[in-house]
Amino acid sequence: MEKPAILGGTPVRDNKIFYGRQWVDEDDIKAVADVLRGPYITCGPKVEEAERVLEKYTGAKHAVVCNSGTSALHCACIAAGIGEGDEVITTPITFAASANCALYCGARPVFADIDPETYNIDPASIRKCITDKTKAVIAVDYTGQAVKVDEIRAICDEFGLIFIEDAAHSIGTKYNGKYVGNLADMTCFSFHPVKTVTAGEGGAILTNDDELYKKLVLAHAHGITHDEDMMEDAPHEGIWYYEEISLGYNYRMTDFQAALLISQMKKIDSFVARRKEIVKRYDEAFANVPGIIVQKNIPESDTSRHLYVIRLDLDKLTCTRREFFDAMSAENVQCQIHYVPVYWFPYYRHLGYEKGLCPNAEEVYKGIMSIPLYPQMSDKDVEDTIHAVTKLATYYAK
Repeated sequence: MEKPAILGGTPVRDNKIFYGRQWVDEDDIKAVADVLRGPYITCGPKVEEAERVLEKYTGAKHAVVCNSGTSALHCACIAAGIGEGDEVITTPITFAASANCALYCGARPVFADIDPETYNIDPASIRKCITDKTKAVIAVDYTGQAVKVDEIRAICDEFGLIFIEDAAHSIGTKYNGKYVGNLADMTCFSFHPVKTVTAGEGGAILTNDDELYKKLVLAHAHGITHDEDMMEDAPHEGIWYYEEISLGYNYRMTDFQAALLISQMKKIDSFVARRKEIVKRYDEAFANVPGIIVQKNIPESDTSRHLYVIRLDLDKLTCTRREFFDAMSAENVQCQIHYVPVYWFPYYRHLGYEKGLCPNAEEVYKGIMSIPLYPQMSDKDVEDTIHAVTKLATYYAK
């Protein structure tokens, strides 16, 4: 039996591999440099081009790009009319922005529990959380796997709720053959560097609804319009004239970020294919490793994973998750935890949330750990990661 490096054994690799990283090539660099040398570095034509690229890829009617996935979620809440006294249902196993966006609008996040096998929000728990104050559901495609769209859509239609899909992890995923981005009332993407495609930072909101689209455009750009049909004081005084007709924010994406996104989107199919290859290899390798639980994938979701999460069955191991995590680091395989249940944070505790709200989420959280997954991983990187996990699971097995 191999001894873990943390206990004096030999690490599985000499250099560190991280859980995720961007893949920016010379074409991407040239695309950005060309914009920086041109007349527009913001509020120019590349932003609109990026929106058209996303519309074509997903099949959605409208796309609005913005400066982060968080601002995308905020704009979606604004367009949904979420405000004081409203409730928004979401999952606790997510980045805090999925809930914070409701707070930005004065609403109260309500946390529904997760499916203990897929780790996505459980439609049955959504239904239990609905009150006469519920305005929207923000369902998160955790790790890139699509939520149960049909069931959530049916619930939202039954109760007159807005369905917002937090697809920060899931660009490239299909649900029943249809791309994420073309499923919910509004869908929000993130283009953070470790996501499937990157704009450095950035996000987007996609919708098929014309009225929501108009509200999204206003929300992300100061509430200002140049459209005479939307102005209150038209006809205007000259081509320079514009009006602020609602309260909005400066959530615009720059042209050089848009240029990077456009260039990255040209490679998305190859990025998705490589992610799927790695996930398939991991699934096969960990299927029968004692102490390791593999996330279940629903058949409706043709998943492009942003994260690969293993779950430690701590009842079958002699170590804690922290000890396993540190032992992986000593093997030079750096992991991460996604995510601490949102309502566990002090800010939420001070708002009155308490532990115990979502038992499945809290139990799953105790054992989850994200291992390396990104397209630029070599086959050796993948095998070294597998070796590290199986080595430690074997050593610490009861």
